[in-house]
Amino acid sequence: MTIVNRGLAVFVLILAMLLGAVAYEIGWLGGKPPETTQAPLPVGGPFTLTDQNGDTRSDSDFRGKLMLVYFGYTYCPDACPAALLAMSQALDQLGDKAGEVQPIFITIDPARDTIAQMKLYAANFHPSLLALTGSPEALVQAEKEYRVYAEKVPQKDSDDYLEDHSSMIYLMGRDGKLLTLFSPGASADSMAATIKTKL
Repeated sequence: MTIVNRGLAVFVLILAMLLGAVAYEIGWLGGKPPETTQAPLPVGGPFTLTDQNGDTRSDSDFRGKLMLVYFGYTYCPDACPAALLAMSQALDQLGDKAGEVQPIFITIDPARDTIAQMKLYAANFHPSLLALTGSPEALVQAEKEYRVYAEKVPQKDSDDYLEDHSSMIYLMGRDGKLLTLFSPGASADSMAATIKTKL
């Protein structure tokens, strides 16, 4: 094979590989080119759960307010208390405007996070914090609405366990729709500054 023919063969091979990759991507996306794929799934949705005082609370209770929502559990060793503390400090920085924001903590661990446990835990944070628990089915549904990842992680040589989970804080609008997400480790200052722009 001459150098010219060999080069042509390599070119054809590379072209075939590229076309195959494009065809694969289009097939993976349901037969649509990437620029026409559907919009990302919505984040947030309805929930009906029980707060730390034993009262039934639904997302619709907070229409007209912003919601600051975090999913975690009371036995969490680090991420959850840090996130809830940052939320509390951000609300303190809002001053009188804090009344327009409802902070909500939703457990992913209903087996241990009873109403009584949630009441004790919530007392460590902002006084307006609602700590919500409920049946496993109701909590799993809320996790699905907010696209939350949660998985039990058994501990070696123990009946105890941790929960591996996503640790985003959701800022929901007065209409219950997502405004923005705060990543793990977001500071109270940045949270408060963002919330002020949404009030």
